[in-house]
Amino acid sequence: MVEFSVTTRQGRVGPVIEVAGDLDMASAPTLRDRLLEVVETGARTVVVDLTQVGFVDSSGLGALVLVYKNLRERDGWLGLAVVRQSIRNVFSITSVDRVIPLFGTVRDAEDGSPAAVR
Repeated sequence: MVEFSVTTRQGRVGPVIEVAGDLDMASAPTLRDRLLEVVETGARTVVVDLTQVGFVDSSGLGALVLVYKNLRERDGWLGLAVVRQSIRNVFSITSVDRVIPLFGTVRDAEDGSPAAVR
């Protein structure tokens, strides 16, 4: 089992939040707080890298939706990099993928963001 971690790095269009481990009731507040902190510092284009996440529950989804709404109110954008089909299924079943775009890689998410230089 991978220990949960959240790290932040500067990407090409804004901060990239890299998440590893299971995103569940115990870890979701950590991710939510980090994302809100990034938004509060002025970030408008945020990519969350979930490629190292093995499991997402409703708490994890809730944290992501909360931050998505917070960013949208500020004319911002949130994209998710998700590779595991099981996690994509969670986003699909809950229809979260209809509001928060999913991409295969961080690069694809950055390219798909409104801030991408075309």
